Amino acid sequence: MDKIKVLVVDDSAIVRDIISSEINKQPDMEVVGVAVDPYVARDKIVKFKPDIITLDIEMPRMDGLTFLEKLMHYYPLPVIIVSSITTQDKTAAIKALELGAFDVVNKPSGTYSVSEVITEIITKIRNAYESRDIFLKKWKDVSTSLASKEKQKKRYILSELKATDKLIAIGASTGGTVVIEYILSRLPKNLPPIVITQHMPEGFTYQFAKRLNDLSELQVKEVEDEEILVTGMAYIAKGGKHFTLERSGNLFKAKWFDGERVHFQKPAVDVMFKSVAEVAGKNALGILLTGMGKDGAEGLLAMKNNGAMTIAQDEKSSIVWGMPGSAVQIGAATQVLPPDKIIEKIVEFASQT
Repeated sequence: MDKIKVLVVDDSAIVRDIISSEINKQPDMEVVGVAVDPYVARDKIVKFKPDIITLDIEMPRMDGLTFLEKLMHYYPLPVIIVSSITTQDKTAAIKALELGAFDVVNKPSGTYSVSEVITEIITKIRNAYESRDIFLKKWKDVSTSLASKEKQKKRYILSELKATDKLIAIGASTGGTVVIEYILSRLPKNLPPIVITQHMPEGFTYQFAKRLNDLSELQVKEVEDEEILVTGMAYIAKGGKHFTLERSGNLFKAKWFDGERVHFQKPAVDVMFKSVAEVAGKNALGILLTGMGKDGAEGLLAMKNNGAMTIAQDEKSSIVWGMPGSAVQIGAATQVLPPDKIIEKIVEFASQT
């Protein structure tokens, strides 16, 4: 079996050595080259033809975002962003996902366990390789489609919020940041609380929420433990924690905990969806967006079985139809829709008495 060929691009010799050493220990992958900056990386891409690239953001001569944008235009490859702990890098990493990066991980450091980070990098390299062909094709198609619709952006209006005990739950993984941004930027502000689990490492979700807050009429924030959910707000699950909910009278209270990974994820969509099924029942709307694997499918089924309306994103508009496809396969989705129709259903759900 051919090994997965990886190019490691980072200006830190220590980080290059750590990542390269661990990759080369894997039986199914190898580092075919390392590069200190994008100019060296460009030459090594041509020479070694890697399957996957791990990419730093802050580098000399050309930053990672500029390089990524050029790469996805001229020589598209699955790219995993390896980001430092700085706020600037985290913000740039979120932007990288919009530009076509497959995923983001924390850089090995004293802040994050080196073994945990390396395990995550190895897992994401395998995931990227497994879905590379469809990811690259769908990324181009979907990003082009969403970009064209951005020019004729439509904001939806909700004249009156009929009920306060409703809850909207959204789960996503690969490709999800772009779709979540697309949906939230078009929604009216007077909606029931929205809870969102997007597969993302610790440290990134705060910046993701901050970016969404700047683009949406809703207020968007990273959820806090014991927080009471209110209308007009969207809450992003904290990276590295599972997100659940409890009843507090007619309101909902957020709870997060540090448990074992579910489907290799923390936060996991299934954990949140199953919690929503218990506390909200038929007053919930569950939406499972693009993503690799099957996280969220069982949780969406639990929501459906408890009377909730459930939606899976359709295959054509999904960058990776793993999670929503799994939900459709087990009969968890009452409807299968593209993002524009999902927005309409959210507004319709909020309008119902």
